Amino acid sequence: MILRTLTHSVLLAALAISTTSCASWKKKKKGAGIYGNDSDFVSGTSLGGASGSGSGAGLGTPLPERSGSSFLASNVDRRRFAPVQFGFDSFVVSPAEQPKVSAVAAAVKASKDSIILAGFTDERGTPEYNRGLGERRAQAVRQVLIGNGVSSDRIQTVSFGAEMPVDASSNESAWTKNRRAEFGISK
Repeated sequence: MILRTLTHSVLLAALAISTTSCASWKKKKKGAGIYGNDSDFVSGTSLGGASGSGSGAGLGTPLPERSGSSFLASNVDRRRFAPVQFGFDSFVVSPAEQPKVSAVAAAVKASKDSIILAGFTDERGTPEYNRGLGERRAQAVRQVLIGNGVSSDRIQTVSFGAEMPVDASSNESAWTKNRRAEFGISK
């Protein structure tokens, strides 16, 4: 009887330790993107990005805080360039959108301005998924800018996911407008 009680106690202690370890591991992983530990592409931390993406998509893990306030600052011109539009569930910069990015690259190279790229999605999908997709869109545009000769240290990224829609309607027309990456030029 004592052996059985001791065995149960040891098993409960092991379970408690493993649960605690999992909780601390999740806290450490909180800055990782929703696509695993792809911090270079999803959260932008290694590529000069300004924000992190949600972790544990669909697992109920809360979204981390992010620093999108710089995109909304009064010294950032968000209306100077047309946004880059994206297809449903896509972060590919289409050939039709490439001229928009090339125009921004030319203007930025001719000035001392920096760029803040903000990625947005339509309302469909979980907040975590949309935050990750918005960041992937911003990172895709960032890569095209770099390919056009803009220095990587002049580009930040942030994702707003489905927040701040251009059109709050729930229809295809609104969803198409809301799937975008916007340029903020900081002076």
